[in-house]
Amino acid sequence: MKSILLVDDSATVLLSTSSILTKSGYEVAKAASGMEALGLLKGGLMPNLVITDLNMPGMNGIDFIKALRALPTHKFVPILFLTTESQQVKRAEAKAAGASGWLVKPVTADELLSTIRLVIK
Repeated sequence: MKSILLVDDSATVLLSTSSILTKSGYEVAKAASGMEALGLLKGGLMPNLVITDLNMPGMNGIDFIKALRALPTHKFVPILFLTTESQQVKRAEAKAAGASGWLVKPVTADELLSTIRLVIK
């Protein structure tokens, strides 16, 4: 079973996205912040994919990706942004930090799942 780490400060987004993913056969771990997610990853969590928000308190999604990419064990895990931001400048910044893709909220279940299938085989 493929596993996905969801990182978002919105409990509603974590719940709804997690529900879509678990119903589709994915194992889901959740974190409400970049710092919490890093703790899970440093503690041994090895997801097949990370989906993160951009705008979060404390550590934004781009800083989280940079920190994740610095971990040797997680250097190549695919990362998708799921955010309300659609600015090209932010997308370029995310790609430079190591993001694999970008989805703009709100996203349909079909769009989310088809993008995930493209990123993890």
